[in-house]
Amino acid sequence: MRIGFGYDVHRLTSGRKLILGGVQIPHDTGLLGHSDADVLIHSVCDALLGALAMGDIGQHFADSDPAFKDIDSRILLKRCYDMVLARQYRIANMDATICAAAPKLAPYIAQMRLNIAQDLDCDPEQISIKATTEEGLGISGCGDGMSATVVVLIQPA
Repeated sequence: MRIGFGYDVHRLTSGRKLILGGVQIPHDTGLLGHSDADVLIHSVCDALLGALAMGDIGQHFADSDPAFKDIDSRILLKRCYDMVLARQYRIANMDATICAAAPKLAPYIAQMRLNIAQDLDCDPEQISIKATTEEGLGISGCGDGMSATVVVLIQPA
């Protein structure tokens, strides 16, 4: 078994869609980034790559590459999972926390879990996603951005 840890943070800005876990969430701001800036999925990608000791998302999908401009992060997640499969591993479980002052994410977490489980070819029961407001502290807590942390366990297929 191998364990990977992922972390990502993006600023909030007007004129962008807010996408988390592949779910478009109604909000007056969205996350700023080269891709769709899905901070949760970027953290999952980093956790998977970390479990494989293969670096991070930026090494594989550079933000200077026009091919990844505004790309759906679920495509990147599937590519990362292909790397997991190529090394003959599969998902045992994943645990994630999203830090965001607003909006309330509880109504969207079930769909996020389904999306990620689908992309990682596992049961949604293997995917845990939580959210916290950070009580007004830090970039996420004060509403300037959002962050996500992820731990993933992979096991031989």
